Amino acid sequence: MKIVDLLNPAAIVADLKAEGKNEVLAELTDAMRKAASSLDRDEVIQVLQERERLGSTGIGEGVAIPHGKLKDIDNLLISFGRSKAGVEFDSMDGKPAHLFFLLVAPEESVGVHLKTLARISKLLKNPAVRRRLMEAGDGQGIYDIIAEEEANL
Repeated sequence: MKIVDLLNPAAIVADLKAEGKNEVLAELTDAMRKAASSLDRDEVIQVLQERERLGSTGIGEGVAIPHGKLKDIDNLLISFGRSKAGVEFDSMDGKPAHLFFLLVAPEESVGVHLKTLARISKLLKNPAVRRRLMEAGDGQGIYDIIAEEEANL
């Protein structure tokens, strides 16, 4: 399953306003709800915050992949956000996060959830991809870069 098959361009925030971790989770949840309006905003945010309490999803190199599982959804949902200023996210390397993929998966899914996390990690491991995403003009530009770079994975 490709990232672009799961990521609706409407769920991309090219300029996150959030200045803290919980604000990022809320803003990306709101973006996700543009593509999946039936989601319960408070429930999604609660699940994400619970996951963050277990350990930060800030993987370093300016990247964070907050994720969680919900009972009442049928398929994996993704939103993406970019913060040019950066947000303190308790990342492994102690640096602010700039690029965020938020994933919400059905409670019983394991394989697709883990494969998608691995695919995102692989995509964002490349410094050139991270740089291109930081320099992209808008949400559609970000989506196009993800699609183009994912074809090379």
